[in-house]
Amino acid sequence: MLNIKKTKLHLATAVIIGGLMGASSMSFAQTLKLSHNGDTKSPVHKALKFFADEVKEKTDGDLKVRVYPNGQLGTQRESLELLQSGALDMAKSNASELESFDPGYGAFNIPYIFRDREHFYRALESEDIGQKILRSSEKYGFVGVAYFDAGSRNFYTTKPVRTPADLKGMKIRVQPSPSAIKMMELMGASPTPLPFGELYTALQQRVVDGAENNIGAVTTYRHGEVAKYYTEDEHAMIPDVLVISASTWEGLSDDNKAAVIAAGKDATAFMKTLWAEYTVEELKKAEKMGVEVLQADKDAFIKAVAPMHEAAAENPAISSYVKAIKALDK
Repeated sequence: MLNIKKTKLHLATAVIIGGLMGASSMSFAQTLKLSHNGDTKSPVHKALKFFADEVKEKTDGDLKVRVYPNGQLGTQRESLELLQSGALDMAKSNASELESFDPGYGAFNIPYIFRDREHFYRALESEDIGQKILRSSEKYGFVGVAYFDAGSRNFYTTKPVRTPADLKGMKIRVQPSPSAIKMMELMGASPTPLPFGELYTALQQRVVDGAENNIGAVTTYRHGEVAKYYTEDEHAMIPDVLVISASTWEGLSDDNKAAVIAAGKDATAFMKTLWAEYTVEELKKAEKMGVEVLQADKDAFIKAVAPMHEAAAENPAISSYVKAIKALDK
């Protein structure tokens, strides 16, 4: 178990204890605490609120979910550590972050493994791929509940990038994922892991020269104010993942477990529509911010990361998933 910052642990524990005391004095309903690092205006926050409403409705109020946005209970990684220890009930993470806890999620992090959005969804919905991965992590202290669309990941930088050659010598912020770091090295950049909350300042002060994420990072989180080039290379489609602590999961009744899973599926469908609309609007906002949207030489990027596909085929932790994902595109 990784070390947890005491302040975050104390905060999360205090919130949970306070919630339990309030619940015991008013009703027998159980309230789960759900942490995420998104803004309240972000699609993922709206999807998580939708999930919370669905859980309440499907359990007739017996189970409730309280959503804590903006990293109130810790960074994404801290939330996962709290989840493993049982000090937090639920968290929204993503496959990149989860790869460090459960290697199976690494299958989603191979660049250009998905041909398009429909291929991506077929893999997530497959019982032998996406759903199996969700169920595989209980031994690591958490259980996957649902996936959320987080769009395609693209570069946004302080100077134009159209080919891997343009990345040479550039420091690019990545998530603390082995796959993300390896991808960036193969593309010629210097990978720089940083918490997302520190990225705006890092770009502003030129601690890093760019990052890679979906369009929401440029607009909703205002990174487009300090990074004026957005390159649509679409190197990855990495899903957000809603997870629940294994200890919390075991404490739920069978009916409430079923309700949580059903609410997760409904929230996934809700987010699919929401994200498609969001992407169109955010690209327009980015251009109004003065961000130049660039087209990439995608074939050059695909060629650069070919060794990752070869390595994935030999990796026993993910090879079966990778093979199955590619077979879905035939």
